[in-house]
Amino acid sequence: MRIARFSTGEGVTFGVVEGGPGEEFVSAITGHPFGEVQFTGERYPLSQVKLLAPMLPSKVVAIGRNYAEHARELGNEVPDEPLIFMKPSTSVIGHGEAVAYPTSLSHRVDYEGELAVVIGRLCREVPVERVKDVIFGYTCANDVTARDLQKRDVQFTRAKSFDTFCPLGPWIRTDLDPSDLALTTTVNGEVRQSGRTSQLIHDIPALVAYVSAVMTLIPGDVILTGTPAGVGPVEIGDEVSVGIEGIGTLTNKVVARD
Repeated sequence: MRIARFSTGEGVTFGVVEGGPGEEFVSAITGHPFGEVQFTGERYPLSQVKLLAPMLPSKVVAIGRNYAEHARELGNEVPDEPLIFMKPSTSVIGHGEAVAYPTSLSHRVDYEGELAVVIGRLCREVPVERVKDVIFGYTCANDVTARDLQKRDVQFTRAKSFDTFCPLGPWIRTDLDPSDLALTTTVNGEVRQSGRTSQLIHDIPALVAYVSAVMTLIPGDVILTGTPAGVGPVEIGDEVSVGIEGIGTLTNKVVARD
């Protein structure tokens, strides 16, 4: 099932995306998608609605250096344990929204295509064998990073936290095996990243167990699982797309913030 959050111009709601490419429509549902889905009977062509960030998480927990080749391309060692950092909820935007390049503060902004895990239940200290019970689904993410600020600050907070630096979407896929999915990032149609989730150093059950041992996870919270090799800079006017097998493609254009 593909769960989308969307606007019709008259309000914001959730819906289920159905149909094949070019013929997709979204069927509105009542309330929040956690739990049993109930349809309202309203249906809209996908082309006539605005897709929004599929969730508004209380927090985004991201994992660094979780693909060996990516760690090496930045001159870093592969960590023995998951390396976690946070992105604020205010960094989240949806498919089609603009990434704002903070030109007065940074001169090197990078894309990082990633698989995102969406939590579906309040949970803490989740055993690896029960992780699947607390996951709502999966979506595409772009962990946008001010690389020069990351190097200058050493820790990641400022570089990862600008408004618009966490595109998510286009929707959440709930019925998916995430263990070996192709992930591709393009800039202006040119492939820059190509990897598979089977290359993750720490897999999704291990990540959710590790993060939930540190902090309580709330329905809608997002865990970014790391990015494969091939990260690089974007410029104002570039269009970045993150496509993940079985989910879809998240596309955002880069504009000047200042």
